[in-house]
Amino acid sequence: MSLLSLGRAPALMLLFQLAGPPAEPVHFRYQRQVKVAAGAAAQACAVLDGGLYAHAGTALNDIRLYDRKSEAVPFAILVSNPLSEGNDPARVLNLGSTGGKIGFDLEMPARSYTSVNLDLEAKDFLASAKVYGQSGSQAGTQGTLLGEFTLFDLTVQHLGRATALNVQESNFPRLHVELAVSAAPGTGLQTFVPGMVAGASVPPSREAQMLYTPVAEVTSLTPANGRSVATFRIAARVPVERVEFVLPPGYKTNFSRAVRITAQAAATADAEGLAEQAEHEQAEHEQAEQLTGEISRVELTEAGHAIHEEELAVPATLGANLQADATVTVTVEDGDDRPIPFRAVRLEMRQRKLCFAPPTEDAGIRLVYGDTSLRAPVYDYARLFRPVDGARTALLTPEEVNPAYRPRSDTRPFTERHPELLWIALLLVVGLLGVIAFRSIRRLSS
Repeated sequence: MSLLSLGRAPALMLLFQLAGPPAEPVHFRYQRQVKVAAGAAAQACAVLDGGLYAHAGTALNDIRLYDRKSEAVPFAILVSNPLSEGNDPARVLNLGSTGGKIGFDLEMPARSYTSVNLDLEAKDFLASAKVYGQSGSQAGTQGTLLGEFTLFDLTVQHLGRATALNVQESNFPRLHVELAVSAAPGTGLQTFVPGMVAGASVPPSREAQMLYTPVAEVTSLTPANGRSVATFRIAARVPVERVEFVLPPGYKTNFSRAVRITAQAAATADAEGLAEQAEHEQAEHEQAEQLTGEISRVELTEAGHAIHEEELAVPATLGANLQADATVTVTVEDGDDRPIPFRAVRLEMRQRKLCFAPPTEDAGIRLVYGDTSLRAPVYDYARLFRPVDGARTALLTPEEVNPAYRPRSDTRPFTERHPELLWIALLLVVGLLGVIAFRSIRRLSS
């Protein structure tokens, strides 16, 4: 989780925010009760759902917490995002071949890891990989066996490729890898040399990987012309950052299918809205070529190698384009194969958590939102926030209308509240000038 800073603006921005209207409980249209689990921890966190975005302001700027006495409760928002651990390179050392096997060492990043992605420049192969962890005291030895893994490229069978070493949580500074590589069945004789190992990278550990929250789900896809299509209606501003496919229990068929994700903004009535929609549609058209991926399932035994790989999620960052209600379409390219009977297809966003310090066991805390005139709050609590282990769980009740809601008075100048009067006045002036000009011409001609 990384902290979404709500208070690190420079002084000028801070003054600008303070100049905005004050937050008052009666001006929030919606509310949810916050139920905090009992416990000793002085910190509680609630997972935010996608429905909150439909009625909250841009970037959740207008959400607030109040206790039973209508006093503000400071908070911080955490976004699941392993920014502290990126996809780091692992340097390949001592690459060579011994006894028909390719061997090499990997210089690992100085952190924990649970997976290593090998960049293997070869196709149509099966490989058995033994991986050993080596510490400083194990120099010159094989080290600690971390596991034996099956890698493959089954392009010839249209079943994809897997070159990841999914080890147990480790922090060895060096790994030793031994690869026994053979040609995939049905591909003929091939020679595999050490040069096929082009590099390696280390993704974030499973502990640091992103967590997701569903925002929409369908339980059936529509088959059409060699494709299976799932259609979602998404409210404006709801972030969509991944598509996940769920297989039915006991499904055994192998597959590898391309996936395409597109978004179409809802029609708007005014000219400005139409222009904005056209820009969004153009952006979506340009992005549609990028919002593609592949899902696969492979479980078989080839030449004595047991293979089990599943990849059932596709990244899909649509948040930037969903500034209006939109229809999101997820298309699975089936080709001539039978459609996959997915149990569900889900649109998901990165998990967002709202964390705070509950004033008492039963403070009557509620989350309010729906006052779009507000700017994001600036709390010391957010600037100094540090998540703690064992934070108490907080749950949000379903959305309800704030019974005390009262809309803000419109403080804009009269001309801003009634811009049509400017056009009427302008037309009157133009008409008056026309009459004066007409009379002047008549006088001159006479």
